[in-house]
Amino acid sequence: MEIDGVAAIVTGGGSGLGAAAARLLAARGAKVAILDRDAVAGKANAAQTGALFSECDVTCEASVKAALDAAEGRHGIARILVNCAGISDLIRTVDESGAPHPLDAFRRIIDINLIGTFNTLSQFAARLCTADPIGEERGVIVNTSSIAAFDGIAGQAAYGASKNAIVGMSLPIARDLAPYKIRIVAIAPGTFLSPMVEALPQHYKDALAASVPHPSRLGRTDEFANLVEAIIATPMLNGSCIRLDGAARLQ
Repeated sequence: MEIDGVAAIVTGGGSGLGAAAARLLAARGAKVAILDRDAVAGKANAAQTGALFSECDVTCEASVKAALDAAEGRHGIARILVNCAGISDLIRTVDESGAPHPLDAFRRIIDINLIGTFNTLSQFAARLCTADPIGEERGVIVNTSSIAAFDGIAGQAAYGASKNAIVGMSLPIARDLAPYKIRIVAIAPGTFLSPMVEALPQHYKDALAASVPHPSRLGRTDEFANLVEAIIATPMLNGSCIRLDGAARLQ
C-alpha cells in the first residue's frame, strides 16, 4: 500500500505513539485524520501536520461514526487505520489492604483499549470493503498492543488482558477481512517515551531503560512510526503481532 495521496485515520493521534504515526504519515503525503479525546493535544498535532482533527470517544459507536464521516467527507475513503488510543493503570488484583480490584477501573481499561480498538477498526473496514482495490489490497489496519500482553508486571491485569486480546483477535480478523483484501497487524511496543512513561520519576525511567538488553534505552516514538510505515509497505505482513522492544522482557 502506497502512503502518498491516500487517506489515513490515527486514533490517539494527539500524543505519544499516535502523534508520531500521524506525523510520519502526513510527511509521507497521506491525508491524515486524527481522532482523540484530548482536544487540546489533538488540535495541536493536527495544526502541525495539516491533519483533520475530530474529538472522539472510541468506545462510542456514534462518536466513531461521526469522526469517520468527517474524515471521509474531507479526504475520501480511508485506506489506513492506526489504532493508538489507549490508557494504562497499575492496580493489583487485591491491594495491600485486602480490597479487590475496582471493577469499574478494570472495565474502563478494557473498554478503551480493546472495545475501542475493535469499534474503530470494524467501522473503518465496513466503509472500506466496497471501495476499489489499489493493486492487490484495499487497506491496512495497525493496532497497538504491548509487551504487557505477554509478560505483564504486577498491577497490569486489566492492561495486560486488553493488550493480549488485541493480539488474539488479529488472526481471526485477518481471516474475516481477507476476502475484502484488508490486512491487520498488531505492534507490541516495549517501554517507549510516551506521555504515560514520561510522567514517571526519573529513577524509575532509568531502571526501565537499563532493563532493555539492546539498545539499552527507552524506545522513541518515531521508531514506532517507522514500523507502522514498514507494515503498510509490506503486503505479506498480515494477522500477526510484531514485538518492538529491544529484546526486553518485563520483570
